[in-house]
Amino acid sequence: MTNSTTPGSVSGDTSARILPPLLAAFHGQQPQTLPVWFMRQAGRSLPEYREVRAGVPMLEACLRPELAAEITLQPVRRHGLDAAILFSDIVVPLRLAGVGVDIEPGVGPVVDEPVRTAADVSALTAHEPGDAAAVAEAVRLTVVELDESVPLIGFAGAPFTLAAYLVEGRPSRDHLAARTLMHADPQSWHRLMTWAADLTGAFLRAQVDAGARAAQLFDSWAGALSLPDYAAKVAPYSARALAHLDGTDDGAAPVPRVHFGTGTGELLAAMRDAGADVVGVDHRIPLDEANRRLGGRTPLQGNIDPAFLAAPWTVLEAHVRDVVERGRAAPGHVVNLGHGVPPGTDPTVLTRVVDLVHSL
Repeated sequence: MTNSTTPGSVSGDTSARILPPLLAAFHGQQPQTLPVWFMRQAGRSLPEYREVRAGVPMLEACLRPELAAEITLQPVRRHGLDAAILFSDIVVPLRLAGVGVDIEPGVGPVVDEPVRTAADVSALTAHEPGDAAAVAEAVRLTVVELDESVPLIGFAGAPFTLAAYLVEGRPSRDHLAARTLMHADPQSWHRLMTWAADLTGAFLRAQVDAGARAAQLFDSWAGALSLPDYAAKVAPYSARALAHLDGTDDGAAPVPRVHFGTGTGELLAAMRDAGADVVGVDHRIPLDEANRRLGGRTPLQGNIDPAFLAAPWTVLEAHVRDVVERGRAAPGHVVNLGHGVPPGTDPTVLTRVVDLVHSL
């Protein structure tokens, strides 16, 4: 085994333990079977998902434990994946805390009252974390149905991504309002980000305590930031969120922490140093280059370009083989997409990709 030596390292002696392929790779080992799962694998492209979710709003579906568990399990059954990831959404902890937020079809998360001033921040941060019992129950129901070799991954949105939605009020191309608040009112930014870090950290911890064996922090919008801004004004709060998982283990090994963002090729080392054991890499940077930037000591996750999923099989196959070959440079590699599964993806293509990865 190759031990990671990163600040959030899970480098305890796991050599005598038999871990599922996904967890082995997360711990810097080279399992016999190369593990693979997909972001946004639960739902989206699956007809069985569309059937069970018919007429049920997104956030309501996330908070119905039986439904959330069923949706989480569907892609594992269909594709033979090496991990399940809880069906949820990054704004679920906001909804649980009583913040007015909903997901509008075709738009995304929309906040009733965007947070733009110091008074807005004071009103928001008065909200206490809500009851995550429904989410914890969904985790428990899922774990009961999973094979021991297929761990469940819990996830949450990183503080900056939550703050970006709260300040912008809806998805944004450049997150200008959020970045303006960051620089114009550092004190309010600190209060907002501290609140978001504790909210999302507690949400991650609830999933792990209920049975999730790994956790991923999604920073969807961190790529909008320069490295100096990220390091000074965002990374400390991601570290605070991830620190909520300190001391957790699944009975066999410490629970690994994965940190992923889009457009974050320049931020990889800073994201790792915020307390991650594994760094997710999007499709914009080759894995061998990501490994070089991280000093060759951090397990990687990624990074098939989702655009290839609709290409002819010969083109997609060559791309997957290239991703796998470049990933061999890292101490451990979990194959994934460089972002989420596009809604129009043919599910049989995903199954074929899984079979190919396992054959490699």
